[in-house]
Parts: sequence; C-alpha cells; structure tokens
Amino acid sequence: MVTRARIRDGDADAFGQLYDEFARTVYNHAFRLTGDWSTAEDVMSLTFLETWRLRGRIDADGGSLRPWLLGIATNVARNTRRASRRYDNALARMPRNDQVADFAEEVAGRLDDAERVAALRRAYAQLRRAEQEVISLVVGSELSHAEAAEALGVSVGTVKSRLSRARRKLDKATAEREPSRPAQQVTVTRVMREV
Repeated sequence: MVTRARIRDGDADAFGQLYDEFARTVYNHAFRLTGDWSTAEDVMSLTFLETWRLRGRIDADGGSLRPWLLGIATNVARNTRRASRRYDNALARMPRNDQVADFAEEVAGRLDDAERVAALRRAYAQLRRAEQEVISLVVGSELSHAEAAEALGVSVGTVKSRLSRARRKLDKATAEREPSRPAQQVTVTRVMREV
C-alpha cells in the first residue's frame, strides 16, 4: 500500500503505484456509472488527473485511498454526463439538413480512376525514352508537333510517329490490364498533367 504522505508530497513513483493499485477499480466503477467502455476510460484518466491535482488534500493519516478515488471518479462521471447532455442539446438546436448526398458512386469512380491512372503510369514507364519525351512535350506540356520537333532536334514526322507508337502502346497496355472496362478510359493527357 502506498503511503499517503508520499503522494501528497508529489512523489511520482508513489503516484504510479497508486495508479497500478486502483486503475482497474476506478475503471470498473466508471463503467458501471456510464455503461460505456470508452467513456469509462476517459473517466478513469480524468480521475487520476484530478487526483494528482488534488493530492495536497490527502490526509497524512488514514487507510486506503480507494474511497477517495471512487468519490473523485463519481464526480468526474457526473461532470462527463453533464457535458455530454449539454453537447447533445446544442446539437439538437442546430438546423438539420435532412438530405445527405450519396457519394458512393463518386468514391467508386475516383477509385476506378486511380487504378486506371496507376495502370497508365506503369505502361508509360515501359515506353522507350524517346517516346516518353514526345508524350511529355506534346501531351504534358502541350507543345505543337513542330515545337516538340524543335525541342528534341528531330523532324516533325519523327515526333508524329513516336507519338503514334507511344499512344498505341499505352492503349494496348491499359486494354490488357482492363479488358472488362467500358470505353471510358483515362486519357494520356490527364495522366501527363498529373505527373
């Protein structure tokens, strides 16, 4: 049993022993008062915080601190219920919006888009470097074929053929990954703007 004087004097080890000895008792009492395990945990924590704060009120003489702790727990539970009622009453006074938008389709669409974008990025990574450069310039940076040819130092025909080849490869790679998907595929343009 922990000495009252050590706790009153702020001995952290003595307080730790007090917690170890009575935490379960306080929790069980709090659970019986609240009927909710989560609230009981909160009440138990607050009880020991309050006990630390009030440690100067402990008499040097006396028996177990159990009754004192359970009294504090009872007050903490009462205050917790009171605060919960105030919160519930405040919520009840707020205007209600009875219509809640169904966002399930939007979420599913976003997940599908994320999967498609990931597949397209993997396919893009498999392209030859020259094809990636053309896609990046023409689609990602929105350069014309002539501007891309100038940037790369190649002919416009070379840019067009690399771009065509790259798009075919990307279409094929994404079609192989998603054969059952409808025709609405994520475009190369969209992926390049997200990169």
